[in-house]
Amino acid sequence: MLLLASIAACAASNKKPDVPYPAYVVSDDLPDIFLAALPGVRAKEYTSDMRTRSTSNRVDLPADWSGTTGGAPGKSIEIFVLDGTLSFSDFELGPGGYAYVPPGSLGFRLETEGGARILYALDDVDDSSVIRTPIILDSDLVAWTERSPGYYEKELRKDPGSGARTWLERIDPGVAIPLTSSSAAREGYLVLGQYQHAECVDGLPEAGEYLPGGYFRRPEGAVNGGAGSAAVVSSVWFLRERKEGEVSPQTTCPPKVEVPED
Repeated sequence: MLLLASIAACAASNKKPDVPYPAYVVSDDLPDIFLAALPGVRAKEYTSDMRTRSTSNRVDLPADWSGTTGGAPGKSIEIFVLDGTLSFSDFELGPGGYAYVPPGSLGFRLETEGGARILYALDDVDDSSVIRTPIILDSDLVAWTERSPGYYEKELRKDPGSGARTWLERIDPGVAIPLTSSSAAREGYLVLGQYQHAECVDGLPEAGEYLPGGYFRRPEGAVNGGAGSAAVVSSVWFLRERKEGEVSPQTTCPPKVEVPED
């Protein structure tokens, strides 16, 4: 109880630290944009590379909308349903529904009668990737795997060639998150819960709060976690890495954050 109280107090005083990469992003604060791949929708853009046309977004599909998965040659598409119901070809995807469309696939028809909110990512694909067929699943049918006490994962996709990975992560209240870094860039969207996390900035941990709709994209090598990092209530993250990453424990925050170019 004391741990949760201290976390909540920290959140109230420092909700959005100044971090030199996207962190503690509040989706609803982002401007609406339009996506050429999905005509007639509103989107919140998290990342975009005009050179490669890779992009990561939260998209609101209006009622009675129809279209296709969109995309471009040489790109993969990932969709995760946050709210509502989406018809993906002959499959009905509700909250927790997931689809991966590899490059070279024909566009799949998308429809929603009552509207839906989805995560939509368009990515370049590593030549070493092995998955070449679509993946469509209901994450509710995938069992949670306990990785450590109070820390669980559901794997949605892992490419055995490139190591690219998409998964759900659930953290129980009060479970401490150690100080670590990863050799792969990672992005995350808080689906459920209330969560505190610290990023190392100029040698010090800067903790901030995430509520549902919170987003981060942490570059490879960024040290994070440690003091002030824990779930206030049971929390579920949607997480992605575009290559295989090795997580390494750390003992201190480095004096300077280096942000490598993608």
